[in-house]
Amino acid sequence: MTAIPLSKAFVAIGLSLLAGTVAAQYKSIGPDGRVTYSDVPPSSGRVVDQKKATGDGAAAGALPFALQQAATRFPVLLYTGDKCAPCNDARAYLRGRGVPFTERTVTSDDDIAAFRQQSPDGTAPVITVGGQKAVGFSPSALAGLLDNAGYPATSTLPRDYQYPAPTALAPKAAAQTVAQSPAPARPPQSPDAAQPAPANPSGFRF
Repeated sequence: MTAIPLSKAFVAIGLSLLAGTVAAQYKSIGPDGRVTYSDVPPSSGRVVDQKKATGDGAAAGALPFALQQAATRFPVLLYTGDKCAPCNDARAYLRGRGVPFTERTVTSDDDIAAFRQQSPDGTAPVITVGGQKAVGFSPSALAGLLDNAGYPATSTLPRDYQYPAPTALAPKAAAQTVAQSPAPARPPQSPDAAQPAPANPSGFRF
């Protein structure tokens, strides 16, 4: 039997443990409450944690726990107008602090009508943090809302986090689909068929 020097044995054990840490990417809890670690997704059981293959403890793009809790309980919604400098400042502030948010743009007449529910006098931007609202951009007022909601004071967003693209407050997709639908085809008529006289020759509609 070949003996391994003690120092080499510790190195071998350490490498083995490190390999096991890198390989175990998934943590799941089975129906019996048993916790299982594996390098492949479990066929059954609820996955409660997934790590990158580098073993750094966080999945790519996943939010840290405190930030995820704040974003889930108190989601941030930003209403912005076109060519609005305070809106740009509010957006930059949220990004600089690392706050996930959804942006709604106010450009069309329908957008403006819907925006009146948030800001009757039309002041923009409007930022809602859960059930709280800030009309206009005030760094101190917005910071107070975010602090009370539990958002971290400095950014903890993963480097690969991508903010969702802004969308219109009152999209017209459904209305445009109806307006662009082709008119029903008319059955062909015989060239000899008599054409009825127009009931309104002047073309007016009443």
